Amino acid sequence: MNKKQRIRDARLVVDYQSGNQKALSALVKLWHREFCRTSYWIVKDADVAKDIAQDSWKIIIEKIDSLREPKNFKPWALQIVYRKSIDYVKQKAKEQSEKERIFEENNLANSNNKSDEHDVQEKKKMILLRSIKLLPLQQQMVLQLFYVQEYSLNEMSEILGVSTGTVKSRLFHAREKLKSILKETKIG
Repeated sequence: MNKKQRIRDARLVVDYQSGNQKALSALVKLWHREFCRTSYWIVKDADVAKDIAQDSWKIIIEKIDSLREPKNFKPWALQIVYRKSIDYVKQKAKEQSEKERIFEENNLANSNNKSDEHDVQEKKKMILLRSIKLLPLQQQMVLQLFYVQEYSLNEMSEILGVSTGTVKSRLFHAREKLKSILKETKIG
C-alpha cells in the first residue's frame, strides 16, 4: 500500500472520528470490494463473503474511535475481515469436510477415466488446491497474501498483526509443508 493511500485513509478516518459521516461512506466505497474479495478467498462463497464484509463494517464502525494510528486503517480493518472469515471457516469446517471429501473423490475418479492433457492439468490443479487446504489456516493465508494478492512481507505483517519475522517463518513453513504434501501425492 502506498503512502498516498495511507494518507488518504488517515484523513478519512480522522474526519469520521470528528463526526463527518461522509468520510465513512468514502471509506466504504474505497474498501468494501476489497473486503469482499479478501473474505471470498477464505470462505469461497460470494454471498457469505458479502455478509462477512458487512459484519466487519459493523465492527469497524464500533471500534474506529479506538484506532490510534489512522494511517493503519487498511491493515487494521483487513485483520477484522480475516478474523471473521476464519471464524466462519472454523464454524463450517466440520459439516463441510465430509461433503468436500466425497465430492473430491468423485471428481478424481471421474478425471482418472479421461486421458487428454487438459484433464491431467486439471487433476494436478485440484491436487494442489486440495494440498493447500491441508495446510494450517495461517499458512494458507500467507500463501494467498503473498502469491495471489502480492502483498509485501511488511504489509502482510500489518494485516496479520504479527512480526515480519513471523510472516517469513510462516511463508517458509507453508512452502516446505506444501512441498512435502505434493511429494506424497507425486506431483511435486
